[in-house]
Amino acid sequence: MQVTETLSEGLKRELRLVVPAHDLSSRLDARLNEMKDRVRINGFRPGKVPVAHLKRLVGRQEMAQIIDTVIGETIRSVVEERKERPALNPEVKLADETEAEKVVSGEADLVFTASYELLPEFDLKDMSSIELERPVAEVTEAEVDEQVNRIAEGNRPFVAKEGPAATGDRVTIDFVGKLDGVAFEGGSGTDVDLTLGSGQFIPGFEEQLVGASAGDAKTVNVSFPEEYPAKHLAGKPAEFEVTVKAVQAPGELVVDDEWAQKLGLESVAKLREVIKEQIQNQFASASRAKVKRKLLDTLDALYTFTLPGKLVEGEFEQIWKQVSDEMAQAGKTFEDESTTEEAARADYRKIAERRVRLGLVLSEVGEKNDVKVTDEEVSRALVERVRQFPGQEKEVYEYYSKNPMALATLRAPLFEDKVVDWILGQAKVSDRTVSKDELFKEPEEA
Repeated sequence: MQVTETLSEGLKRELRLVVPAHDLSSRLDARLNEMKDRVRINGFRPGKVPVAHLKRLVGRQEMAQIIDTVIGETIRSVVEERKERPALNPEVKLADETEAEKVVSGEADLVFTASYELLPEFDLKDMSSIELERPVAEVTEAEVDEQVNRIAEGNRPFVAKEGPAATGDRVTIDFVGKLDGVAFEGGSGTDVDLTLGSGQFIPGFEEQLVGASAGDAKTVNVSFPEEYPAKHLAGKPAEFEVTVKAVQAPGELVVDDEWAQKLGLESVAKLREVIKEQIQNQFASASRAKVKRKLLDTLDALYTFTLPGKLVEGEFEQIWKQVSDEMAQAGKTFEDESTTEEAARADYRKIAERRVRLGLVLSEVGEKNDVKVTDEEVSRALVERVRQFPGQEKEVYEYYSKNPMALATLRAPLFEDKVVDWILGQAKVSDRTVSKDELFKEPEEA
């Protein structure tokens, strides 16, 4: 085998490889000799098929498979010998497509090129030198009270009421929404319970039902907000034909142990305990997300190295497709976002570069410090994913179980989180008490 480096530019490499024809022929002969004892061909006793006859029947097919195998083995062997780490699988191209027939026939050497980019080499920083501030919020009794009251209101009993509905009453309605006299998709409902004043429907709808009684038919005229998610409805006037089928007034609400037991808990005290724990988990999750973002920002600023172009391009294409799909679904354009496609592409390419850079850094940290994701952890993640598709559990489980690439999408975030936890364990992290509002404030707002 001959190996010639034809390109060495930055992270880019290209090799010209030559595998002699006699090496391929020797492999083919060995394979046919093994096959002749197993194949069944009419006119020949088992194990008595002449190799020459077998070669005429399946020689080309077997040689094609051998060539594919040899190309893969040769590249892996050469790259390993060169002690290189390709960022992606090398791109293979036959040096002369017109010679392919001769190669398959064993009359010519196999000549091909392998093009690839290397993973960049960089020195890891001392993670103990990283200083981070982690925002934390305390769960107050007022916060627990608010949640208890919200649950109570959601379970408040309603009793039938004679006469007109008032704000705070619940009405049961059928409705059909129309634009210019034509019913639109998603604008109809049957036996819908609506608490007047809850803000569940678009502005102006509920107010027009105040004073209605059971059996009344009303026409409600409203306009969809300008920022309504469905672009085809945003800002447009609509007419709803509403039939009021029942009116109910809120009944007395008593928050006591008997009420808590109806929710499946032994007492109000136990309910408060459960609620407090849930809020603490929410706060802890938000706190971790904030400190993780700060850590990634810090790592992004610490490392500067050349990135494999194809990795960046692949990441950018994924991001751009998601952005394009979301904008198409919302019926928006770049002008609606006060930008241009060119400027948006530039911004999202920077995001792609950041993701690739951080991915390489986290991968290197994990590898150098033996951070592993166990099969058990992947299995738990798979179970959680399956639960997200009720009624399709079997199909989803089989899809991930039989698709290594899909399974890798479950392993990757687990690995990232474990590496982040490892780094946080090395870094100097101090807690800072903040309010709930500050803890949950979006980064852009901050």
